[in-house]
Amino acid sequence: MKLSSLVAAWAGSAMISAAHAYPGMNETLLELLKKQDCNESNELIGDLLYLDDSELSAVALLIKSILIYNTDARSDERYDYVPPLKSAACARDTCCVWWYIAEEMERLFRAPDGQCTNAARAAIRLGFHDAAGWSKYTGDFGGADGSIVLAPEEILRPGNRGLEEIVQQMKFWYDKWSPYGISMADLVQMGANVATVVCPLGPRVRSFVGRRDRAVACDDGLLPSPFDPAEYLIDLFRAKTIEPLGLAALLGAHSTSKQRFVDRNFAGFPQDSTPGVWDVLFYGQTLDGGAPDIYRFPSDVVLSQHPRMFPAFKAFAGPGGQEAWDFDYAREYVRLSLLGVYNINNLTDCTRVLPPHIGGWNNRDY
Repeated sequence: MKLSSLVAAWAGSAMISAAHAYPGMNETLLELLKKQDCNESNELIGDLLYLDDSELSAVALLIKSILIYNTDARSDERYDYVPPLKSAACARDTCCVWWYIAEEMERLFRAPDGQCTNAARAAIRLGFHDAAGWSKYTGDFGGADGSIVLAPEEILRPGNRGLEEIVQQMKFWYDKWSPYGISMADLVQMGANVATVVCPLGPRVRSFVGRRDRAVACDDGLLPSPFDPAEYLIDLFRAKTIEPLGLAALLGAHSTSKQRFVDRNFAGFPQDSTPGVWDVLFYGQTLDGGAPDIYRFPSDVVLSQHPRMFPAFKAFAGPGGQEAWDFDYAREYVRLSLLGVYNINNLTDCTRVLPPHIGGWNNRDY
């Protein structure tokens, strides 16, 4: 099927979701953000840069549609029946083993009260830190390649402090599951997506497998610092093909984070009042600064006040912001999770292995 046909089938629902209403205004969020030079990310990446549509697999066409045509990057697809792990049927199904891995991850990531755990928030951060070790200027090097676990040098960098435990957990899982042919790069990104949807309200982000591992550390200096100025961070992420709206959406992952090393005087403080829930309180509380017992990263504060970012923060914090954020976050995380991946045309969509999305939380109206 040609890309134009796929887009015609997918674009209807995607465009409806994309036109998020900005509080108190008649224009759409996207129109307002574009006026503020806060446009969406729409560059192609990896092998999609040079392959013709006629050469692309169905999965690659879907990914291309997500990256440049605003197709919804979330999915409710689930297995109807999962073959036994050691069966021939499971061996023939690329995604089958990932269902068992995701089930094991879910047990670690979900707390008894249903919220997400410290291990979940660490897995989300690990996915970010592995994938973000890439830019357009590093070429075929770095990105979502598993090097944050496989290259010992990376975990020793100050920006990765606090990830030591989840790195050890990934090594344990890799030793257990690698006989089934998985890669560390996929394990890290699947962990981030399982953790995201385990958090109540978290989106079920399209999850692809087939990345190649690289045991060479990415270049240093590619990850953001919580003390960087706004313009530097915007430029840093644009070099990763991520525009200001995408950066604003990705920052929302701080909704479930807790800092330990940025300011030791506030060690253990979360970045919003509900770190066990994937909600939009982060945006409002970063803007107003009035919530007690939270720690706002200086970089989040300056970005929230920047003219290219402020409209997105306000929109995500306002009415309908949860749906708007989930849509934009999923789209941008698919992009992030494929940075430095040059075999996108050979990936498999294994979204169906993820746990189900958890809707409303504590009867709050989102």
